[in-house]
Amino acid sequence: MNNRPTPSQLKHPLFCIAHRGGKSQFTENTLENLSHCLTLGIDAIEIDVWQVGGELLVTHDRRLGHSLPGHGRLLDYSPSELLALKLKCGSKLARLSEVLELVGDKTQLNIEIKGPECALPLAGMLTSHCHENALSLEQFVVSSFDHPQLNDLKLRLPAVRRGVLLAGIPLNYAACCNELGAYSFHPNINCMNQTLVDDAKRRGLKIWVYTVNEADDMELLSHMGVDGVFTDHPEKLLSLNKLCSTQR
Repeated sequence: MNNRPTPSQLKHPLFCIAHRGGKSQFTENTLENLSHCLTLGIDAIEIDVWQVGGELLVTHDRRLGHSLPGHGRLLDYSPSELLALKLKCGSKLARLSEVLELVGDKTQLNIEIKGPECALPLAGMLTSHCHENALSLEQFVVSSFDHPQLNDLKLRLPAVRRGVLLAGIPLNYAACCNELGAYSFHPNINCMNQTLVDDAKRRGLKIWVYTVNEADDMELLSHMGVDGVFTDHPEKLLSLNKLCSTQR
């Protein structure tokens, strides 16, 4: 007998996080892409940041040639050189300050630290942004595979929520989240099992899984007790969430 969930049968709605702003006609992580994403009614947007020459820039890759035109390592360029690049969709690289202004209080923002030496300038920027715009730090989650930088952020700005990214399954499961005082645990869809979910739940963590693009995976994770997913296709998840809510 097949006990798998039938299509569109979420056990509960999943927190919908648009991965790099989701897929659209615009390049990932750009202001144009994020503007489109904000029209969808998602729960949160995820972006990536690098510190380049004292600027916090919003981009994912450590090398040019994918989302950014050109060749070579991102950190070998100056901010002005990178900001002058024209992307395939016609837009340009965004500064984190521009993203913060665009998003405002419209949705939650998950900022993933990608490059080195981001914690200090990020703490300063979030503090200033929230003070100047009367916003709460609770709107933000800062995540990273770089756990020492998350620890630095904990020391510099303990009020900001931290998300721990992992690519595999550690021997002690989600225990690393305890020392970091994490709010959320972000495991890879390729390494999910019920023991990992149950361990994170016992530690009081939100479980947000990346990167989940297929409906059957969304359904499976919902039945496992996962809280939310990062997805390139937020419209798909929003439709499943809506159907789930109307069936309850």
